[in-house]
Amino acid sequence: MPFDPSDRSMSLSQELERLAKLRSDGVLTPEEFDKAKKQLLSAPSQLSGLVLRGLRRQSSRTFAGLPLWSVAIGPDLERGEMRGHARGIFALGDIATGWVAFGGFARGFIAMGGLAVGLVAFGGGAVGILVAIGGGALGGIALGGAAVGLVAIGGGAAGYYAMGGAAAGVHTVSGLGRDPAAVEFFQKYFPWLGPFFRTGRWWR
Repeated sequence: MPFDPSDRSMSLSQELERLAKLRSDGVLTPEEFDKAKKQLLSAPSQLSGLVLRGLRRQSSRTFAGLPLWSVAIGPDLERGEMRGHARGIFALGDIATGWVAFGGFARGFIAMGGLAVGLVAFGGGAVGILVAIGGGALGGIALGGAAVGLVAIGGGAAGYYAMGGAAAGVHTVSGLGRDPAAVEFFQKYFPWLGPFFRTGRWWR
């Protein structure tokens, strides 16, 4: 039975199964199977209204065994991938791993994403060994709506030095009280916060 890429009466998985059966039954040669599968995967899906193949690109030049840049966004069913995983010095993808990584889930020395993990991390959820900035931040220095770290600054903050609307730690600055050691620390190392917190009368 010839393959018609315009026939969308079956789901994609059913069509792939049908092609595999035709190949195993000897109706299609391996070459015909590969050609039909490519036609299927490159055709727009009317089930979702989207092209089923994602974007896969990377630099031909490498450094330290990694491409200089890599982009992997969206599904690539031909490779059996429902989401892209970019790996490179600079990586951009649904999942990104690199020295500098941007993605829904990003891992790297510098990571930015919905969920970011790295030495320095920025994200909706950020975990940074040195610095984490995000809606929820966990790191050496953590800044976020909810922040946990050695130094924590946020709406809710927990740390050795903590500053926030609600703060818990050894030395804290909050709406409820000001530890002189914490005030001195934050004034010295985070002077840019002074005007904001002075308006809240957290320090004078």
